[in-house]
Amino acid sequence: MEAIGQIIDPLSGYIRPITALIPEPVENIGVSLLGDKCYDTLIRKVDFVSSPDCVALAISRALGLGIVGMSSIVKVPQILKLVSSRSADGLSLVSFVLETIGYFISLSYGFRMNFPFTTFGETALIGIQNFVICFLILQYSGKKTLAALFFAAISSFVYILVDPTNAGYISDQQMTLLQGLTIPLSLFSKIPQVLTNYKNKSTGQLSAFSVINYLAGSLARVFTTFQEVNDPIILSSFVGATILNAILAIQLVLYWSNSNKPVSAEKKKK
Repeated sequence: MEAIGQIIDPLSGYIRPITALIPEPVENIGVSLLGDKCYDTLIRKVDFVSSPDCVALAISRALGLGIVGMSSIVKVPQILKLVSSRSADGLSLVSFVLETIGYFISLSYGFRMNFPFTTFGETALIGIQNFVICFLILQYSGKKTLAALFFAAISSFVYILVDPTNAGYISDQQMTLLQGLTIPLSLFSKIPQVLTNYKNKSTGQLSAFSVINYLAGSLARVFTTFQEVNDPIILSSFVGATILNAILAIQLVLYWSNSNKPVSAEKKKK
């Protein structure tokens, strides 16, 4: 944090006249993200030396926004790869289903606990994309009836979690217990895919873009959670996810030369 202050401090005299021209609507967004105190210190006064807590908060919020922004497309390459190949070779349905359930639980928990949206907003976007991937895997595996049942089951599950009518389907205490379950869910959701890759010695239709962005996002999320959310359950979940995402990234490198070979064809050779 001190290094950032040392870099910006000599330039503050030149930056302040510029920040003074920020229009009110944009300034209001900045205040809502940083709070009036930190916005005044960092933006109006351009002081990155006297308040390291504000600098850390600003970095955390910037990372959070970046994660939420990237999450809107992180699984799109995987979806496009599935659609273009019309094959689910090498993809673990169990992994994606468990991951989808975990994301929707975390989304509901974040809303219930009134956490800043920048600390959990990506769960909604990735959860929806995962939902589509699960549906496509079932479709391209010839399980269209199961795909329809999966659609109905997940839709009902999300409705109960979000509880838009405040019917009290799940209490706050039960929601906390469910969030605790996302730690093993997060871990177990990656393990089937890791084992599938190892067994096939190939990552099949797994998207490299999605895996690398997942790894970067989970690393950043460890920082934002530690900085903004005093919740060891969520922090543990992201630490575990980071480790397994790193393993998947390593497998992408190790099995890169085999990734374009159909897994089914490789099995027939054996």
